Amino acid sequence: MRVLLLSSCFLLVTPYVWAEEVRIAVASNFSIVSVPLSRVFTQTTGHEVIMSYASTGKLYAQIVNGAPYDIFLAADLVRPLKLETELLSVPGTRFTYAVGQLVLWSPKKSIDVDIALREMEFRHFAIANEKLAPYGRAAMEYLSYLGLWDNIQKQLVRGENISQAFHFVATESAQLGLVAKAQAINREGTYYLVPDSHYSAIQQQAVLLQEKLAARMFMTFLQSSEGKAIIKNHGYLTP
Repeated sequence: MRVLLLSSCFLLVTPYVWAEEVRIAVASNFSIVSVPLSRVFTQTTGHEVIMSYASTGKLYAQIVNGAPYDIFLAADLVRPLKLETELLSVPGTRFTYAVGQLVLWSPKKSIDVDIALREMEFRHFAIANEKLAPYGRAAMEYLSYLGLWDNIQKQLVRGENISQAFHFVATESAQLGLVAKAQAINREGTYYLVPDSHYSAIQQQAVLLQEKLAARMFMTFLQSSEGKAIIKNHGYLTP
């Protein structure tokens, strides 16, 4: 009986004895989802997750300059592919973990946001910086599709990343904005889901930067049915 008890205790504590830290560079749009993902992962494995948030372009620059991340969760496929071709990631680990959706959002309920945009009924309009953030590039493509890109320049306020763009609208520094669906679905206000045929697909890819057991486990968790369910519940599509 004593041997059985000792064996049971060993099984319970072993995962936590070997617990590691996983340092993840996370695109700003995915910050809302990363919290429940990391919580479930830590509860299951005992490994601690440390997240750093910024625009995809800024995180890429940090990684190229030697930032000690284990995983990169980008908001596009371009930067993970570049890291792969530049031999700055673990070969064969790149995959799409989520597909982002663009929405036109206002914190006000009594507004037709689509008409307000087309008739330019606003003082300021928020997007993420199209040179740094994939959601900003998608916003530019959609506004160009509508024929508004040139005319809207004086009203544009650009966030360094999609979180800052969302903040501009949430605080009414801008009356409307193009943001991630994940940011708008649980907030008061009105949003319009932009048809995905009007902008390039926002394929968000992950890539392993350093060989580490805990990091490998997190990458596997992202692709599991449990991980995908969390991602879908927060406004993303999954492959």
